[in-house]
Amino acid sequence: MLTQKLRLKSPLRRNLLSPKGVKSNFAPNASIMRRLYSLLFYSITPLIVLRLWWRSLKNPAYRARWSERFGFYNQTYKQNVIWFHAVSVGESEALFPLIALIKLKHPTIPLLITTTTPTGSARVKSVLGESVAHVYLPYDLPDVVERFLSEFKPKIAVILETEIWPNLYHACFDKKIPLYLVNACLSEKSVRGYQKISSLAISTLNAVTKIATQTDHDKLNFIKIGANANSIENLGNIKFDVRVEESVLFQGKALKNTLFEKRFVFLAASTHEGEEELLLNCYKTIKEKIPNLILVIAPRHPERFNHVATVAKKAQLKSVTRTSQKVCDDEVDVFLIDTLGELKLFYASADVAFVGGSFVPVGGHNLLEPAAVGVPILVGAEVKNIALVVEKLLSAQAVIQCENVAELQIKIVELYNQPQLRDKLISNAKHVVAQNQGATQRIYHLLNLESAT
Repeated sequence: MLTQKLRLKSPLRRNLLSPKGVKSNFAPNASIMRRLYSLLFYSITPLIVLRLWWRSLKNPAYRARWSERFGFYNQTYKQNVIWFHAVSVGESEALFPLIALIKLKHPTIPLLITTTTPTGSARVKSVLGESVAHVYLPYDLPDVVERFLSEFKPKIAVILETEIWPNLYHACFDKKIPLYLVNACLSEKSVRGYQKISSLAISTLNAVTKIATQTDHDKLNFIKIGANANSIENLGNIKFDVRVEESVLFQGKALKNTLFEKRFVFLAASTHEGEEELLLNCYKTIKEKIPNLILVIAPRHPERFNHVATVAKKAQLKSVTRTSQKVCDDEVDVFLIDTLGELKLFYASADVAFVGGSFVPVGGHNLLEPAAVGVPILVGAEVKNIALVVEKLLSAQAVIQCENVAELQIKIVELYNQPQLRDKLISNAKHVVAQNQGATQRIYHLLNLESAT
């Protein structure tokens, strides 16, 4: 990111200016701040490892492959890769259409995908298998980053959304690795946070070759924290380019006709702690008006599968799990999806879908996947992470937003009684998705991979 002596003849070095374009003396401060940041990171590394161990008590996958997080690998990988980083499942799903396009256009280019979470890792392996290399993102420590970059020698680095790592960005700049931040978004809260460490934020962002934002609002927010306006383009949100294979839709309908025959399927997707209890109580109330109702729950995190099953049992509701392969008879109240990678399939089998993380202060999850599949969507009021998508869908009458569970109950009964309203929501949502597609192609052209081959 910064060296002791700034070579201001380089275009990127010239960009190391204050947001108003006036030269300042922040660069040395940024260098000092990055060193302090590194020292702090080194000092808390034992706590980070302890946190991994703690999380592994519920999800053993967190206990595996720790060496990758420190830049040590138990095999030799191809070098001169095009490297993509996607934090977890949502970012990985958004990335897959771009990867498919690149593999089609450049079948011989070796690709590397890093993730941070085990669920993201599992999804990458499930969808792409051995066609790409995959490891965990290394911790943002100078020696760790050096080992990672030396192992893979990326020709291009592509980071999704808002993963800004000072040492990693600095190392890519020093090694002349073009670095792209794509599908980038930045909340107002993040803006305030980065402005408190402005010199470090500015020097970090000026190691980036190009920033491709989701919206003009995100573009303005990156400028606010010191990114060079000339290096930013609004190319749209690649999550609108979600792919839904016909086979998934067919399997979903088959699932509805077999597993959930004659049931009205209320799917609660990507739920968090505190939401399942609300939804189970919601189910009990709605069941009085919709006797053939069944609640299908897909918890956001796999380590919570057993907890949700316990909560359903305490609520005195009969439940079965996906992995149990038990018959889902008329007496079953709750069907628990305790698998990964099947959410599209269950969206396709549902009559209505509530997307979680929106009744608790998480900020909401991807609404575009159920929109593309074709299911009426309900969402809560906590949607700060997806506010602009919610705004688009609301303005097109393509989603129903509920302030609380009581309102959710009313809306589900309305949807049950009004098939034409369900059809209208589905049609409007698909139209919104179609009207906003194309970001994948635009980002592909931005990367200019022909120059890397």
